[in-house]
Amino acid sequence: MSAGGPSVYHYGVNKIRTQSNTYAKFLNLVQAIRDLPSFPKLDPLEERLLNQLASQWHLGIKVTVLEAMQMSTDVSAATVHRRLKTLRKKGMIALSEHETDSRIRYIVATDLTTKYFAKMGQCLDLALRG
Repeated sequence: MSAGGPSVYHYGVNKIRTQSNTYAKFLNLVQAIRDLPSFPKLDPLEERLLNQLASQWHLGIKVTVLEAMQMSTDVSAATVHRRLKTLRKKGMIALSEHETDSRIRYIVATDLTTKYFAKMGQCLDLALRG
């Protein structure tokens, strides 16, 4: 450490510790809202699929059911399809038909999905504020 103040190493360790604490706060906040009866109950795969879809939606990409079934290389397409069905039953996704080909269905967010991600964003904001 130099006489003029903390070392770059010390600063880096503190920054990592702060970021780690922020992430832990985020996880605790998310767990707290998951326990609320009004919050949609999602299993880990449903949550992961929803997050994958959200990242595509955020980029303005329309995702078909077939594309979603192929997004997870470590999960079978049949399992993904079942989870998409449960997400639909829970009101977390909806389907819309292609303009000219009724065989193609796009997965779209619902109002509940928007509220879900808004709540996640609030948790992140609160964790960042400390």
